[in-house]
Amino acid sequence: MATRPLDLGWVRVFDAVGRLGSLTAAAHELGLSQPAVSYTMRQLEEQVGGPLLVRGHRGCTLSPGGETLHRAASAAVAELDAAARAIRRASARPIVRLFTDYGFASFWMMPRVAAFRQVRPEADVHIIASAAADPGMEAAEDVAVLFGGRRDFPAEAIQLFPETVYPVCGPGFAARHGLAGEPGRVGAMPLLHLDSTPEPRWFVWGDWFHAMGVERGSNASDLRFNTYGLVLQAAMADQGVALGWAGLVDGALADGTLVAIGPALSRAESGYWLKPGHTLSEPARALIDWILATVKEP
Repeated sequence: MATRPLDLGWVRVFDAVGRLGSLTAAAHELGLSQPAVSYTMRQLEEQVGGPLLVRGHRGCTLSPGGETLHRAASAAVAELDAAARAIRRASARPIVRLFTDYGFASFWMMPRVAAFRQVRPEADVHIIASAAADPGMEAAEDVAVLFGGRRDFPAEAIQLFPETVYPVCGPGFAARHGLAGEPGRVGAMPLLHLDSTPEPRWFVWGDWFHAMGVERGSNASDLRFNTYGLVLQAAMADQGVALGWAGLVDGALADGTLVAIGPALSRAESGYWLKPGHTLSEPARALIDWILATVKEP
């Protein structure tokens, strides 16, 4: 519906014939039969009282009168199609595209997107999530929320929350193993890792143990996953201990699905950043304002 051309009858048929120089090619472009296009052209020639086409073995060309009429027809088709597109855009529901990673999409945005719909029910939010979101990318999306350091983003990017992590696991797992915030006890447990590049932008288990002054190498009981959602699902299923990112695991800690079992590790210059697009629609600006206000809520 949004891209279907207006029915302009003979005007569109004549525009295609004159532009393509072939009744058959025009019929193919318009989804009509060749006899139907030929009949339309004969009817048109009868109405104007003279030939519009010079027919040959390899197609047709416009007669002098045909060139005059074709200039008017092609201009009318272009102007009418442009007007139809403008009307359709004005009447369509506004779409706001949010580019982010799976963790932010699943654990921060999705539980809250219904609240934005209540504020702006006429706007559709399209969340485009990626496992390999690059904070240096030049995305065309309206809004991007990505993880990285201050140096990874342009000056207009706004930090939503700094990077803070702490060990988390299921409450049953914590009770069975007597985990009460002792770093050494955490090191004896199966660890759940988020696979990343050789130089990850976020904290990994090695960073946390180094900060706690605990030696802990790789262990055969550890598990590795390629998305943060799988890491937290494994923690909730009592498969081991994960690093929980503040802002993403808050809901699970609040409802008791996960419990924090160790000290936090933070760095102020890193975290999630909101990057506005170059050209923002009014609904996109509303989404940005709503995200910033929601992050500030206690």
